[in-house]
Amino acid sequence: MNFKRILITAILVTSQVAMVLPVSAEEAPLQATNVTEQVYQNQNQVEDNDVDLNAELDAEKALENEEQGTEGEVLPPVTEPVTDPVTDPIDQGKAGAGAGELILMMNSNKMYQNGTLYLAGNPMEVKNGVSYVAIRAIVERAGLQLSFDNKTKETIITRGSDELRFQMNKSNYKVNGVAKPMKGMSYSAKNNFMVPLTAITSALNIPYTVDQPGKRVILSLSTNPVASFSVGNKEIVAGETVVQYNTNSYSPSGLQIVEEQWEGREDTFTTPGSYVVTYRVKDSNGQWSNPFSLTLNVVKPHTPPVANFTTDKDTYKMGELITYTDLSTDEENSIKDRVWENKELAFFNPGRTTIRLKVVNKYGLYSTVEKTITITDEVLYTRDEFNKIFTPVGDKYTFDGTGVPSWDKLNYTFSSEPTTLIRVNSPETVYSDGRVYTETASGNTRFMIHHVNATGKNVKMYVIATNKNTETTRLTQTNFGFGGPSPFATAAGKVSVDRYYKSMQTGDKYKDVWIAPGESKIIMPELNAVAMKQGEVISLFADLYSDNTLQYDVIMIDANKDPFKTLPYLNLLDEDVHNRGTYKDATRIIEYGDLVGNSPVRLMIGDNSLDPFIIGTGPKGEYKMNAGNFGVVYHIKLYRVAPNTLITFNPRGGRYYGSIMVNGDIVQLSSSGSLSAPNENSVLFRSGDREQTVEFTFTAAPGSNLSVNLLLQPMPEIKR
Repeated sequence: MNFKRILITAILVTSQVAMVLPVSAEEAPLQATNVTEQVYQNQNQVEDNDVDLNAELDAEKALENEEQGTEGEVLPPVTEPVTDPVTDPIDQGKAGAGAGELILMMNSNKMYQNGTLYLAGNPMEVKNGVSYVAIRAIVERAGLQLSFDNKTKETIITRGSDELRFQMNKSNYKVNGVAKPMKGMSYSAKNNFMVPLTAITSALNIPYTVDQPGKRVILSLSTNPVASFSVGNKEIVAGETVVQYNTNSYSPSGLQIVEEQWEGREDTFTTPGSYVVTYRVKDSNGQWSNPFSLTLNVVKPHTPPVANFTTDKDTYKMGELITYTDLSTDEENSIKDRVWENKELAFFNPGRTTIRLKVVNKYGLYSTVEKTITITDEVLYTRDEFNKIFTPVGDKYTFDGTGVPSWDKLNYTFSSEPTTLIRVNSPETVYSDGRVYTETASGNTRFMIHHVNATGKNVKMYVIATNKNTETTRLTQTNFGFGGPSPFATAAGKVSVDRYYKSMQTGDKYKDVWIAPGESKIIMPELNAVAMKQGEVISLFADLYSDNTLQYDVIMIDANKDPFKTLPYLNLLDEDVHNRGTYKDATRIIEYGDLVGNSPVRLMIGDNSLDPFIIGTGPKGEYKMNAGNFGVVYHIKLYRVAPNTLITFNPRGGRYYGSIMVNGDIVQLSSSGSLSAPNENSVLFRSGDREQTVEFTFTAAPGSNLSVNLLLQPMPEIKR
């Protein structure tokens, strides 16, 4: 091999040590975050523009290399030094520059730093309008730390606490874990990693100039250490906050930081105002960084809110309505909590009684106020009369519910709409992966799904729809409500019903899905969006319509498994005492045209008498009865409700959590929690001074108990 080939080979081998820096020409330079704004600005920042640079850099043909390099994957970085400086008397005049400058020669592999020549592994070249450089040698010259992740095949560049990762043949890279774009795709040229030049200058915040006559690009590389800091406090309060200073300093040359200096730093600022804090560091060579400054805004100490309220009078009769006016104030209008003590709408024992109010702002500061009023021995309303007249809609009151069964029944009749209910509620507590139900349906279909994860691991539930027809099937979702995952079954059930009603109001869950012949799709993805932990519950209501028959598979599997690959191997899980079945005619229409409300009457739901349980089939075609009619939706219309009629909701089968729609509005049962049978009542509606039509939409919330009664009765006479 001739001497020239030996020399080129040596240069190529030794030039492999530098490294790749994946940086985006679009990305702002890395810098510390701050509380207010950063005062320091780089006076020499040059705008990043590959197009402008390429206009400056003449796209001359790259120099031919006699030794053929291997095109392919970039080599892992090595720890040996780059090629020793080369004496070049001919080009030495081109190298004239100030200290800390790196000069790249256009269309050449020559680099000059502080008057010394170095050779890059590959010449600077232009591809697709983007100027590329072999950045290994440049990174070495910039004093960065290099490493290679063999597992991810990523080249890693670190500077202080910042980390950059990039890969071969990619047009993006990662900056502190965040993907960023580059203007061009990285590539390998004779085993040298090539990236856009301006991507490097932007990420490293390296100012550069272009010397067209001299065919040079001059990079300003500072070897001074870099200092920055941030403040971890969201707010600094005078005399209260201990300021958290987080420093981020490094040496581009990898030297140790041996000293730091602060100006204006205080652990706690005693008075409000703006304070400039400056920080700088010194490395082991005695070089100081430029000062880095932040302006900190110190606010005055927060004051507690002022609790205050009034009542419309100081003296009341027993059973007389008390009107409270909350006059509490806070300087930032940030009252977060109001805690009342002994606040009653009326009192029913004579004497003096004290009401207290505690208000708390978002800073945890609070104040308390109290007021004492006098209750005379004169009776305006009894407790029962008062509750019927004044208990707010959605709130509950107690009464003697043992007498309700003696009330007259509203002897209604009902009709049904053709809706197929797929009730997936057994096994309610699931102990292993498996199918909880498989069913086929077409037309109007309703899902009610309610399950508990007892597998001991994180799982997900899916509903997979499969089209076994020869034509595409359109599946339309109209109403949808999902609750959970939650550790409380009643909470998940209540939320699912609330959201189901809301979708009826807004129509925001309406969507169409097309399923091709032979295709399977996951539907209702909210069900599987979040994994269920051990002991958590999900609850779902949904109304669908398909123009062809679809097969539905409801499964619970390990959260990390693929549902499509897993489904063929899943067995149907055994039932428990809860209900799993398919039921027709699951929408009931109750319309009553006679006058109601002049005397106490009850409308019973889920009693298996006037409202019989619907009959269906299980997964193997066996007889099933839907006890409680869970999943059945009731549309109730009372055409003639008498004037001054009170309508309330009274559970009869046990504790009830849920809601109901009244004339299109969602009413909670109750707003203060649950209802207990049989002596608690939640107010749904009061008619005015004329007959009214009242409509209800109701479905039983999973986790609650049936049956329930709607009670209608005349209100007491209003006393003026």
